[in-house]
Amino acid sequence: MTDSAAPYAPPPPSYVDPARPPRRKWRLVRGVWKLLVAIKDALVLIAMLLFFGLLFAALNARAGTKAIKDGALVLELNGSVVEQPAEPAAFAALSGSAQPKQFRLRDVVRAIDTARTDGRVKALVLDLDRFGGAYPAALGEIGDALARVRAAKKPVLAYATAYTDGSYRLAANASEIWVNPLGGTLFLGPGGNQLFYKGLIDKLGVTTHVYRVGRYKSFVEPYTRADQSEDARAASQALYGTLFAQWKEAVAKARPKAQIAELLTAPDKVVIAANGNIAESNLRSGLVDKLGDRTAFGRRVAEIAGTDTSKPAGNFNAITYESWVKANPLPTAGDAIGVLTVAGDIVDGDGGMGTAAGNTIEKAMLTGLAKKKLKALVVRVDSGGGSVMASEQIRLAILEAKKKGLPVVVSMGGVAASGGYWVSTPADAIFAEPGTITGSIGIFGIIPSFETALAKIGVTTDGVKTTALSGQPDVVGGTTPMFDAIMQAGIENGYRQFIGRVAQSRKMTPARVDAIGQGRVWDGGTARQLGLVDRFGNLQDAIDEAAKRAKLDPAKVHAEYLEKEPGFLAKLAEGLSSDDDDDATGGDAFARIAAERRQMLARALGDMKRLASSGSVQVRCLECGGIGPSAGDVGDAKLLDFVMARIGL
Repeated sequence: MTDSAAPYAPPPPSYVDPARPPRRKWRLVRGVWKLLVAIKDALVLIAMLLFFGLLFAALNARAGTKAIKDGALVLELNGSVVEQPAEPAAFAALSGSAQPKQFRLRDVVRAIDTARTDGRVKALVLDLDRFGGAYPAALGEIGDALARVRAAKKPVLAYATAYTDGSYRLAANASEIWVNPLGGTLFLGPGGNQLFYKGLIDKLGVTTHVYRVGRYKSFVEPYTRADQSEDARAASQALYGTLFAQWKEAVAKARPKAQIAELLTAPDKVVIAANGNIAESNLRSGLVDKLGDRTAFGRRVAEIAGTDTSKPAGNFNAITYESWVKANPLPTAGDAIGVLTVAGDIVDGDGGMGTAAGNTIEKAMLTGLAKKKLKALVVRVDSGGGSVMASEQIRLAILEAKKKGLPVVVSMGGVAASGGYWVSTPADAIFAEPGTITGSIGIFGIIPSFETALAKIGVTTDGVKTTALSGQPDVVGGTTPMFDAIMQAGIENGYRQFIGRVAQSRKMTPARVDAIGQGRVWDGGTARQLGLVDRFGNLQDAIDEAAKRAKLDPAKVHAEYLEKEPGFLAKLAEGLSSDDDDDATGGDAFARIAAERRQMLARALGDMKRLASSGSVQVRCLECGGIGPSAGDVGDAKLLDFVMARIGL
């Protein structure tokens, strides 16, 4: 042994796989890979930005007047005409989800009026095969514009496989009405059955607690009755009878030789006399001028507007509606008259186009007052009502214009009822059309509870309550008589506020407003006689009146629309949408029946959703929904699409 320490020996080197590259090389490879991925991502991002940028520019590019060549202006109204189209869902077209198409009323009227005096438009073509309807007042305004074109000796030609009541109201103003030989028209008139859910609600064990004021406030009846009340029936008969009389008068004026009386009273005899050929019976009655398919109709238009001989038969030189509207923008010269649009359901919070959201409209109003140098205000109302809170929010925003000394004029569109009338009360003057649906001065609230339904499956409720109102409203255990009494008192107070606002605005006594209120719906003509409306006239008439009240020359002002501009994604979705995605609402009588079945199912789903989700006291009109665009509520249609997709239909 020795005392000296053993010399230090380093550990043997670890084993190195000769097939494995050193770590530094791995780090280098990973770095190069990350760089390549980053370059790839950057290139994809740049490509997407360029694509969407070019697409955005294309969507917003305004067609210059030089791009418009001689031809026939084609109004292919393959959707409903509304005051303010709903904002399309982003990328709905890319997902394959079809949305009901909507046309803005003022754009349609402007397109027709500008075509009347423009020499490049050789004829006006109405393609009404898939027309989705409009309120009677809107149909009247478009019909009047078409009549002005016809009076100017410019040809107006209409085509459809089968006309609805609404589409024929427009077609009657055409110089030539065509119908497909395999189609044909039967007039139905307003009205029909509506859905009542009382039996279903009872079977499900749902209890509907209804608080309302208004003898004719029938919006709650589908949830509380199995049939229509006598009061609601009488009010509907009066309203529908007046509107139908206006329809017959307008058709007779536009087409005096058409024999529609027998087709309305005994359509079976008329059709059987033509051996079941509905189109032939229309021709014999003078309702239409020509029978022919699209190719024959196209050849006729080509005789007037010209055609490219290299194209297939039936083609003609056409000017599209979209390019014509862009080439004829709204005027911007002169002093600004603000136009605040209240269209669609009145709802709390924020919302897009086509919905009268309280926060959104309030912001548009206040921003317009602060930045637009407005000289007067016109409030364009096209709503059957909704939330009381949102209605009052909008009313107060309109009053801000009056505080600044601006004249305020209300222009009622197709419907201005219930909450739509509430927001009209600040007006210095109210304009409406004879076919406007208004009134419905009433108020209600609905709270569903499920104590009976839960009891059926053995579920009960219990708990500690510190006050008489603890846990109320109890949607699982039911409401108490005390809570019901408080809610009813609150509704009655809201009704007193409603009639008080109307009384102050219309210079009536509250007793008089109560007598013509009670939730009853009136046509515009009757409403004028009752003092709820001042004058007949359209939006332009209201703008002219507002200018005069501001001591301005109506010829030297322009409308400044106080609306939320659609965002980039909404414009993108609109631009990507294709006409091929639209619901095929055209076709013969059997196709119309199929479309109506779908609309009824959509309405039922929408009613159930409204019962379950209604979150505030409401001022709504039930009758208004059955008279307007036949495509029904856009939200209901979307809900139906969602449900059918979930169940695989």
